[in-house]
Amino acid sequence: MCGIFGYIGKKEAVPFIIEGLRKLEYRGYDSSGVATLENNKLFVSKCVGKIANLENLLKQKPIGGQIGVGHTRWATHGKPSSENSHPHEDCQGKIVVVHNGIIENYLELRRELADKGHKFSSATDTEVLAHLIEECYKDNLLKAVAQALCLVRGSYALAVISEHEPDKIIVARHGSPLIIGFGNDECFISSDIPAMLKYTDKIIQLDNEEVGELTIDQFTAFDLDVNKIEKEIELISWDPESAEKGGYAHFMLKEIHEQPNAVRKTIEGRVRAEDHKVHFDELNLTDEEINKVNRVVFTACGTSWHAGLVGEYLFEQFAKIPTEVEYAAEFRYRHPVIDENTLVIAITQSGETADTLGAVWEAKAQHAKVISICNVVGSSIARESHGVVYTNAGPEIGVASTKAFTTQLTVIYLLAIIFGKRKGTISNSEATKLINDLIEIPGKLEQTLYREEEIKKIAQKIYKANNALYLGRGKGFPIALEGALKLKEVSYVHAEGYPAAEMKHGPIALIDKNMPVVILALSGRRYEKILGNIEEVRARGGLVIAIACEGDETIKECADEIIYIPHTSVPLSPILAVVPLQLLAYYIAVKRGCHVDQPRNLAKSVTVE
Repeated sequence: MCGIFGYIGKKEAVPFIIEGLRKLEYRGYDSSGVATLENNKLFVSKCVGKIANLENLLKQKPIGGQIGVGHTRWATHGKPSSENSHPHEDCQGKIVVVHNGIIENYLELRRELADKGHKFSSATDTEVLAHLIEECYKDNLLKAVAQALCLVRGSYALAVISEHEPDKIIVARHGSPLIIGFGNDECFISSDIPAMLKYTDKIIQLDNEEVGELTIDQFTAFDLDVNKIEKEIELISWDPESAEKGGYAHFMLKEIHEQPNAVRKTIEGRVRAEDHKVHFDELNLTDEEINKVNRVVFTACGTSWHAGLVGEYLFEQFAKIPTEVEYAAEFRYRHPVIDENTLVIAITQSGETADTLGAVWEAKAQHAKVISICNVVGSSIARESHGVVYTNAGPEIGVASTKAFTTQLTVIYLLAIIFGKRKGTISNSEATKLINDLIEIPGKLEQTLYREEEIKKIAQKIYKANNALYLGRGKGFPIALEGALKLKEVSYVHAEGYPAAEMKHGPIALIDKNMPVVILALSGRRYEKILGNIEEVRARGGLVIAIACEGDETIKECADEIIYIPHTSVPLSPILAVVPLQLLAYYIAVKRGCHVDQPRNLAKSVTVE
């Protein structure tokens, strides 16, 4: 989501930092900045936009020094602006912090610090860290950072430099990665290994709740109680090109594997099972406005439209509100009948999709309330909406959406709980159960990914097929659509998703021994009907690949191939069930020699109609 790069040595720091930040560009960012220490004085330069903008700024107003830290920011708290860009300073301008992650209790800390006289100049959670370290500082920067972090809830990777101790960088990590690299009379810090591979192959990776003190020739690690920890240097054998993807062959595969943490970040700071509450700071809807909503319309394109289909089930199940799902391009031009009691929910990864933006304008013109679910802070659709909920998935580089989809489903699930609670259609105990089930999902996503080798073998068996059919019932139907779309996008195989009951009304004519049929045989009241559909496919010679819940012995009697997912509640099953379909599409595409990350004719953000 953001990138950190730092340098300490005998050479000028800025060129190293700029090049390191360039290596981190693929992570996505909207602003950048750098801070250095020269002659025991801090210098900070930062701006909105590309790193080229920062370079131009540094040409106009150069800063020097042999120690420094840099940052690329993907906005989460506060819009993209120079003020909100990192590095952030304390009141006196003597301490500088760069930070990746989310400080969940930053508002509480900010109020406490403001009461003590601290003045803030940005809307970010990170600036709180600079002031908190200032408040804790006595005569030891390492201890001040450790003490400050004991007061923090959330995730962080951070680097701190200070005029108080100008010969060192203090680093810390919890939840977000941070790596230390060792060269000849110089050391580096980075969010990713690839950014420093040009300079060193010797690294130490910080673990959770560790802080470290870095000088030109030494690194020492500690726990948050400042007890020393022994760390061993690792040797890295990656080549730089593959390392940029974290050792994965493609960004798509990397992003599939990022889904457990992406969903964790979506949930982080937003749920409290102990008091059955879900809270979105950005929603911007009062209880009265929610109570007036008598109809919900999801509008989106592509994968996001499939997320809306799941949302239709969840909102009607949890909140008992009539709900529809519209393609944005159709919604905006067909003169939809909506009014001030209609809530339109626009779903978009980029926040810039032209048709979805047009649908938002149409909804507002008819006085409907509009909230958006998107991944990019400050995007056009986010700005145009009355309220917005960010998925916090981090940059998604692969054109075929993966983690954006599962985090959209997570947000929709939470929104449905909010509306159900405020409408009185789910009880406190039901809300607690729903929240607890969701909290378990990241771990269950990790378990699902353990099936990767099995899925790869299935892909090797069917990759020559030129057509495929995906079938599901209930909440499995949108996932069948999404699985078919993924296969089309990345492998160029013709695939269709259908409600399983509709197979008899046309698609069954296509089924033969050359047709793989992927069926979502998930637990629930429709399970026996799905088994009937499987028998219909088998009777026509089709190859059945079933997505089923662990422990399902019945499915073994009728499916040719089975991919098991962990048990979860029915409303959450789409989040788990889609992952095997993503992996199946990926490995078929690889086997067919396709360009997985940038499929032909597709763009990551469709900004034209």
